[in-house]
Amino acid sequence: MRRVDGWDGLSRATFRRPAVAVGVFDGVHRGHRHVLEQLRALADELDGEAVVVTFDTHPRAVLSGAAPTPLVSLAHRLVLLERLGVDATVVLPFDERTRDLPWESFVADVLVRGMGARGLLFGFDTCFGRGGLGTYDVVAPFAERLGLHVRRAPAIAVEGRPVSATRIRDAVARGDLEEAAALLGRPPSVYGTVVHGDGRGRAIGFPTANVDPTGEWLPPRGVYQVVVTLRGRRWAAVANLGVRPTVGDGAARPTLEVHVPGVDFDFYGEAVEVEFVRRLREERRFDSLAALVAQIRLDVASLGGAGSLP
Repeated sequence: MRRVDGWDGLSRATFRRPAVAVGVFDGVHRGHRHVLEQLRALADELDGEAVVVTFDTHPRAVLSGAAPTPLVSLAHRLVLLERLGVDATVVLPFDERTRDLPWESFVADVLVRGMGARGLLFGFDTCFGRGGLGTYDVVAPFAERLGLHVRRAPAIAVEGRPVSATRIRDAVARGDLEEAAALLGRPPSVYGTVVHGDGRGRAIGFPTANVDPTGEWLPPRGVYQVVVTLRGRRWAAVANLGVRPTVGDGAARPTLEVHVPGVDFDFYGEAVEVEFVRRLREERRFDSLAALVAQIRLDVASLGGAGSLP
């Protein structure tokens, strides 16, 4: 997937007959997945590309001064968009310029003249432009006069309520991985870079990858069965999310340590995705390293075997 950053990167030569969807796409959840499926279909119908226009900052940070904590980082969002078949993503800054841009200018100057858009897909609650006035009902007649094919994807409901990032944040924060997965259409996951730790895992026979989860919405502290995606392969693994009360330094900021049974290679600097499958137990302090090692052995055994996954 190609990534275009900022207003200066926009050019008709950059895209091929693009069908465009605009939004934050936080979490890339089931509702977003449906929009992206419709976007792919519209792009194929127009013999063009599926292009998402998104933002590097949540619009509410500028509109109201208080943005919700994102479900996923921008880097994670782009990985998920690519996985769902998006051909190119435009990442725009959401600043005062963006806030004050009238929807007519966004459609005519940015989408049509700037990008050469041929299609525009709305989600059920999509709006853009100054004051959020660019709704489907207002934009569609104007855009169609400019030659755009305009569609709107319906809302997707789970248990009678629309899927939303707010519902997902609540489910993940409560540790309800099953509900979160139902709303996301995939297991809840975090994405980050492997950073250097203190090597204590390797010293006790369980080498770990220390994943920096900055910018990701985390479940409660605990030990989890996870799936790690790394170097194009998926691995069954055990992860500890917390402050390591037995051997740690008592830091308040949680760390994410992942042990992939049977694998001990250099993870440093690599990006990994960690999917939370189920919570095995709470994080707790053990009286000795021997007791901790014994428990980790039980945690690993609960995976039912090591090795890469399909």
